[in-house]
Amino acid sequence: MSEDSSGHIIQSLAVNASIALVKGIAAFFTRSGSMLAEALHSAADCMNQILLLIGVRNSKKPPDDQHPLGFGRELYFWSFLVALFLFLGGGVFSVHEGIHKILEPEKVEHVWWGAGVLVVGIFLEGGATISNVREMNKRRGATPFIQYLKETKDSDLVVVFGENSADVLGLFLSLGALLTAHFTQDGRWDGAGSVLIGVVLIGVAAFLAREVKSLLVGEAADKEIGEAAKKAALEDTHIEQVLRLLTIQQGPGEVLVFIKLAFAPHLHIDDVCHRINEFEARLRVLRPEVKWCFVEPDVPRDDPARSRRL
Repeated sequence: MSEDSSGHIIQSLAVNASIALVKGIAAFFTRSGSMLAEALHSAADCMNQILLLIGVRNSKKPPDDQHPLGFGRELYFWSFLVALFLFLGGGVFSVHEGIHKILEPEKVEHVWWGAGVLVVGIFLEGGATISNVREMNKRRGATPFIQYLKETKDSDLVVVFGENSADVLGLFLSLGALLTAHFTQDGRWDGAGSVLIGVVLIGVAAFLAREVKSLLVGEAADKEIGEAAKKAALEDTHIEQVLRLLTIQQGPGEVLVFIKLAFAPHLHIDDVCHRINEFEARLRVLRPEVKWCFVEPDVPRDDPARSRRL
């Protein structure tokens, strides 16, 4: 976990805390359901970012006897809680509020004051989202953006981006609903805006939950790490074959590697141990994020004669 990721979380927390307060005041004066949905959305985002900061802090705790592989996956747990909170605290409540406003419409008031708050919010949230995109562009390299969102192991950065992008879209929807309700003198448009905001939040929460769940269960590390392990193994002429290779993303920047290698049959056990140590050192030079590496010497299954010799 990098300090940059924590910085993005703190930046988003500061933006959402200030704008949630302003949106709440605007919702009170305008009596706008979509504005209230946006205020609740920003308030929920503040809680989400606090949860992410807890996850970042806990994921850095050193291994202990009960957790020999460390606490890296704890960030994925807190990220999953954020997705659930976004679904329930933001999406479902906004849909409920919107349906209530459609069934019992109210005239919106002080519309231009509320619209000004939303425009300011668009600029603030838009700036935070652009900052997230720039950071992801640095990390993804040549990987297409959508593919990066699906494959990245930096769950905190993806969650913050999902929240901020949903914020921006929700602000545009709220602004459109508020102005439409004002010009048509029909408060049901305001309720419809709240429903649409809720649908956006539910969709983002579902995407985040699916991606984080895969990491929480135990997702394979990036394929480049497996390729690096094969390269490090086959650089040694005494390693004849990679028989089996498993990688697991144990946490942000923490990878677990299991590998089964076939060594030259003339090697003594001490030589095999020496080759294994050299392999691990080469692999960690190529991919420093490999924190744990377990190597098992073995023979190919299609070589029974060699198995008998060994």
